[in-house]
Amino acid sequence: MEKRIKKCHTLHGEVVPPGDKSISHRAIIFNSMAAGEARVSNVSPGDDCLSTIACMRALGVEISPLAPSVIKVKGVGKQGFREAEDVLDAGNSGTTMRLLTGLLAAQPFLSILTGDESLRSRPMDRFIVPLRLMGAEIWGRKGDSVAPLAIRGGRLKGIEYRLPVASAQLKSALLIAALFAQGSTTVEEPAPSRDHTERLLQSMGAHLEKEGCKVTLFPNPAPLTPTDVNVPGDISSAAFWLVAGAVHPNASIRVLNIGVNETRIGILEVLQAMGARLEVENERSEGGEPVADIRIESGPLVATCIEGEIIPRLIDEIPVIAVAACLAKGTTVIRDAAELRVKESDRISATVQELSKLGARMEELPDGMVIHGVERLRGARCDSHQDHRLAMTLAMAGLVAEGETIIEHADVVGVSYPGFWQDLEALSAQ
Repeated sequence: MEKRIKKCHTLHGEVVPPGDKSISHRAIIFNSMAAGEARVSNVSPGDDCLSTIACMRALGVEISPLAPSVIKVKGVGKQGFREAEDVLDAGNSGTTMRLLTGLLAAQPFLSILTGDESLRSRPMDRFIVPLRLMGAEIWGRKGDSVAPLAIRGGRLKGIEYRLPVASAQLKSALLIAALFAQGSTTVEEPAPSRDHTERLLQSMGAHLEKEGCKVTLFPNPAPLTPTDVNVPGDISSAAFWLVAGAVHPNASIRVLNIGVNETRIGILEVLQAMGARLEVENERSEGGEPVADIRIESGPLVATCIEGEIIPRLIDEIPVIAVAACLAKGTTVIRDAAELRVKESDRISATVQELSKLGARMEELPDGMVIHGVERLRGARCDSHQDHRLAMTLAMAGLVAEGETIIEHADVVGVSYPGFWQDLEALSAQ
């Protein structure tokens, strides 16, 4: 499917992005490990979370819909998972594959875990190595580095492990495995990553302690306590509307019910550093997660430098941040983001390649990009590279580009934001 985007005169109104994808995955998986029933509301409707639900059902968990974006999870406790009758398919979801690797490493049966072509090319050796140290048997293609994975779980022991990169997925996989292990497990990161796992596990009764970038999980023979979760809106999805409001010459957008966990708000800090007219309103707490509404309005932007500890807190938002940088005064430099090369696409190369078609002046770095501000972008035919975040990034550029922008493979937005095109039409029609 291709999508045609034209520059619109105004961007006005309110938008409610879907539930946070990261929290949705965790609420489903952790409540599956609990003993009893829980209700998860505002679940992300994207294909990624549907993959998690399908995998948990294949492992013997009852998950039933109660209403649109509301599900009931009947947890099976620590010992209730059953061997799947077929290969477990994570689709395009890295979170599904990575977190389930931690869960399956502790189960006393054989599991085969795969995904689509993109996911089968993404690195898994950084997960296999520490899980093997805990006692799991895991094999993969290309020297045990990529999926499909064969996992024969068993008795695990706690370890102390320093992650090679700041990664919430890797940290979470090890903490999930640690729930089944004998002895405590300590995971240390080089920089803070999103902490949804720690927050939810603690609320469900896990004995967990944090000190700086170090997390220790202590053994607890009891299963997790089932916990109802009302998932806040996804800041990674909200990021597209925030950038659109910042770069469009006649915009006023209010994005509602957004999770503003401090480990996820790098996008807000960067836009504020660029001079965006952004306000965080109606701050509150829901289910242990901070939530707010965010207002963004048109205004001039200036270049900035994005590197170091902030990168894990905005890694998924870098492609759309690049759109803001394209239209800012000066030269923006992004470094320390080599992890972008092993996402759904090589997001450094793909972002530079596609935005350059629209007149951006950009250069690749091994771990980021250099972006020289320009006065305007121009419409062109471009490609999403089958990457949902790149498709939405190109749409934001198309809203302010002269002429028409054609995005090939635009239907991929369904991975995380099925209602994206409808929300875009509603905002631009006001």
